[in-house]
Amino acid sequence: MQRRFFPATALALALACGLSISPAMAQTKWDLAAAYPATNFHSENMAQLASDVDKATGGKLKITLHANAALFKAPEIKRAVQGGQAQMGEILLANFQNEWQLFGTDGLPFLATSYDDSKKLYQAQKPFLEKKLAEQGMVLLYAVAWPPQGIYTKKPVNAAADLKGIKWRAYSPATSRIAELVGAQPVTVQAAEFSQALATGVVESTMTSGATGVDSKLYEHLKYYYDTQAWLPKNAVIVNKKAFDALDKPSQDALLKAGADAEARGWAASQKVNTETLEKLKANGMQVLPPSAQLKADMAKVGDAMLKEWLDKAGPDGKALIDAFRK
Repeated sequence: MQRRFFPATALALALACGLSISPAMAQTKWDLAAAYPATNFHSENMAQLASDVDKATGGKLKITLHANAALFKAPEIKRAVQGGQAQMGEILLANFQNEWQLFGTDGLPFLATSYDDSKKLYQAQKPFLEKKLAEQGMVLLYAVAWPPQGIYTKKPVNAAADLKGIKWRAYSPATSRIAELVGAQPVTVQAAEFSQALATGVVESTMTSGATGVDSKLYEHLKYYYDTQAWLPKNAVIVNKKAFDALDKPSQDALLKAGADAEARGWAASQKVNTETLEKLKANGMQVLPPSAQLKADMAKVGDAMLKEWLDKAGPDGKALIDAFRK
């Protein structure tokens, strides 16, 4: 058998880049940090992506998915990818609106209230996203919308006034602001801690999707779901640019192709999940209802106020994005 020797510098460089050296092949191992349960459709989609990349690269690029905030908590994932502690991560874009307003575009209530509108908004937002992430040393691999957001409560809600003083789970700047505008009391709770917060009375209402409602078994604690279809926030899968650049061209191409496939698959899965999860909420005894005309009108006013505030902060880029969406 012929031995293969790696010069010391090449070996050191390979190890520094996270490569494991074998005589047959240099294998690159990546960590993908995610915040939602392994059974969530976003997580299942990423698991499929990892499998696709493994097959397409003949095992040269191995991506390990760490779901349910096992590697980093939701608010830490972006910084971890930016700093190279994880080569890939999945983030809820709206969580980072305070850092840059345009991250929160899809968290603006009642701006894009259907899958078609949400896709249109994503196309308008994408060039801005790609530019910003590139400036921060990252690549946008793909993004997928959550199902539309509705209001979960313990008691019936016929108007925004019924939400006054209620302990409202907030998970992004937008959800906190909605709480403030309707007079609710915002409490920040991450997805992984949501069920416990409900069980202990830390929160008693929230605005989220049917998917999260099923994931977190909200029907065990809450009785009503108002299908307001307020917005469709997106999870984005981001990649550390240095890690991406260190891949050979075939591996880069395989990753980009797997990302494009995951995006298409993810949007289709989101629509399917929306229908299925609303049925599951009903099957578990939750009342799934359309919002009353009054609640709809009240929440539309909240949306108008938040869009105005957002445009004031987002500046010319924000205006350009909204103009592109409304064309």
